[in-house]
Amino acid sequence: MPLIQYLTQIHLEFGAAALLPQECQRVGMLRPLVISDSGVRVAGVLARALAAWGAHPPPVFDQTPPNPHEAAVRRAVEQYKKHYCDGLIAIGGGSSMDLAKGVAIAATHPGPLKTYATIEGGSLSISKATAPVIAVPTTAGTGSEVARGALITVEDGRKLGFHSQELMPRAALCDPELTLSLPPRLTAATGMDAIAHCMETFMSAAVNPPADGIALDGLRRGWSHLERATRNGQDREARWQMMSCSMQGGMAFQKGLGCVHSLSHALASVDPGLHHGCLNALLLPAVIRFNASAPSMQAEWRLLRMAEAMGLGHCDPAGHTLAEAVLAMNQRLGLPAGLAELGVDPGMFERVITGALADHCHRSNPRLATREDYLAMLASSL
Repeated sequence: MPLIQYLTQIHLEFGAAALLPQECQRVGMLRPLVISDSGVRVAGVLARALAAWGAHPPPVFDQTPPNPHEAAVRRAVEQYKKHYCDGLIAIGGGSSMDLAKGVAIAATHPGPLKTYATIEGGSLSISKATAPVIAVPTTAGTGSEVARGALITVEDGRKLGFHSQELMPRAALCDPELTLSLPPRLTAATGMDAIAHCMETFMSAAVNPPADGIALDGLRRGWSHLERATRNGQDREARWQMMSCSMQGGMAFQKGLGCVHSLSHALASVDPGLHHGCLNALLLPAVIRFNASAPSMQAEWRLLRMAEAMGLGHCDPAGHTLAEAVLAMNQRLGLPAGLAELGVDPGMFERVITGALADHCHRSNPRLATREDYLAMLASSL
């Protein structure tokens, strides 16, 4: 079976989920707790992912909320300790994987979760005692299966990032088979999340040539296959390519993200019901235009290189070609035309902007955004 060793061990192939028992044994995980959600269970995907265990699968916590919060982490920790577990298997989308990483910290470290948040200076406090995680994505979007971070809403209401090499899953089993039944709207929203990861990473001014190459290749795969996967969920080639795009976006964003994510994180803090991938899709055009004049973007022909990966053939220096292409893609995929369709209104903007300025993605944008810049981006995305 194809094996990739980059940030972690990755299996990318139809049927990869069958390797779960083998991977648990490899990392020394004897009593795992599975973290999932009710939708994955009801759809039968959880059972398929755990089929290799036969009649005796590991215990399951399937109460992951759409935007993971500390209360859910604590409930899962209770199950982890009840079953004397020694590791976690995340089966689901980004929410389940983030929740599993939160449990990996909370089950092995004292104190409130916010103590370990990146913005609180807590990354270095996440120790090697952290419970090991194996990730099995059931959507093609977040890339969390190969990421060292998680986003969790802590008890004071802030949606915070947690980052440490100790949170990197010990194995990522990327099985496109598990995405075949994903509904069109979710396929589109998670797919645009993956595309946003590739584009925003590539726009970041941080120096990481391997990440740039991975991001561009992931963008090429995602842009040319997302519509196919959305129109026909049984298109195995398109599903494989989108799983690769998602995984590559997660590999690449170790380099850093930017304003798309600082805004989407802040919006989800104000309204936890908002879908992260959908927010990224709607915010991406405004951020492309804002970033276009950044010296690193102009000097390194980054707009043109993204346009070439997307098969556009040309791109104007102000980024309008790329922004319009993303808007047109959103429309073809049936995504909302703007934030207002999701219930976002200008009355939220002050809280959102305050959150964006404090977000861990804010400073890795190629242009440092001001409060006024964020206001303009939100207004144009409405």
